[in-house]
Amino acid sequence: MDDDIPYLLLTPGPLTTSRTVREAMLHDYSTWDADYNHRVQSVRRQIVRLATDSDDYTCGLMQGSGTFAVESTIGSVVPADGKLLIVDNGAYGRRMVEIARRLHIEHVVVAHAETEPADVDRVRAAFEANQGITHLAMVHCETTTGMLNPATEVGEVVAEFGAHYILDAMSSFGGIPISMEDVGVHYLISSANKCIQGVPGFGFVVARRSDFEQCEGRARSVSLDLFDQWRQMETGGGKWRFTSPTHVLLAFEQALVELAEEGGIPARFGRYTENHRVLVAGMRGLGFRTLLRDEHQAPIITSFLFPGDDVVGAPEFEFLQFYAELKARRFVIYPGKVTDAETFRIGNIGHVFPEDMAELTNIVGEVMGGFLR
Repeated sequence: MDDDIPYLLLTPGPLTTSRTVREAMLHDYSTWDADYNHRVQSVRRQIVRLATDSDDYTCGLMQGSGTFAVESTIGSVVPADGKLLIVDNGAYGRRMVEIARRLHIEHVVVAHAETEPADVDRVRAAFEANQGITHLAMVHCETTTGMLNPATEVGEVVAEFGAHYILDAMSSFGGIPISMEDVGVHYLISSANKCIQGVPGFGFVVARRSDFEQCEGRARSVSLDLFDQWRQMETGGGKWRFTSPTHVLLAFEQALVELAEEGGIPARFGRYTENHRVLVAGMRGLGFRTLLRDEHQAPIITSFLFPGDDVVGAPEFEFLQFYAELKARRFVIYPGKVTDAETFRIGNIGHVFPEDMAELTNIVGEVMGGFLR
């Protein structure tokens, strides 16, 4: 770990970044500067190449957190007479439901338990029972739990009914291989501060040029108008409509360099998978149980159940004390977000490595006093 980092962020984002990514932000740029805007254009092209090999696709960048990009997409691509089907099996699916409600978009929800992956048969049944569905929105990796939804299988159903597919790939893009053509996605959304390992400040949307062009005049917001933002970048040579997060863009540009140096998305997926394997093996060795079944788990973030009465000799578990003890030893984890279970989460993404996960599990054993062994 870099000497100037007080602790490792084992969270779903913001996450631990490399020293060189942070150093990239030490330069100031004007948003009107041609050199800067050329870098914006280069970043846009590189994002597209990570999502598809086709030249038919393009990319729009949107200031703000990942949710800004999700709301921008939903609010800009669903027409006034459209109907949105939302798959909900976690907090971020429910957030899309709230976005649709606030924007007065007609919508249908296919709700699941937070420990259930999206059920393709239920998605198909929702299309059959609700005429006029034009778009479907789903989270790829639901960071509420770490659930990986069956994006390709759902995409086949969306195509069967001739709808458009919005995929929130916030926590998966850059860390899990995906091809937009293979999955059938029309709008893929992610963020600078997730698996590409940049810092927070903007999200991005990849779509076919023809799909972007269809969105003109649909936006329900000025600042979150995805079409106008994309068109400004297209016609202005990389110019943003409003103040650009210049330092964040430079950090992301460096993060893209480091992703390529690591071996691209397949290599990063391999590291994250090994991080997850080492973590789960170590935690299970201490007596902790994972919330999800292994076949439903993405290697992005892992939810663990609080130890309880099923663990012989376990005292009452106090998460905040547990959190503080780990933070004092350089590891920052995340509270749970599940409705019906007491959990905490540990992220496997960012500039962290299997040896870090092994050290963490050793420290967890020390903190817990070995009583779970």
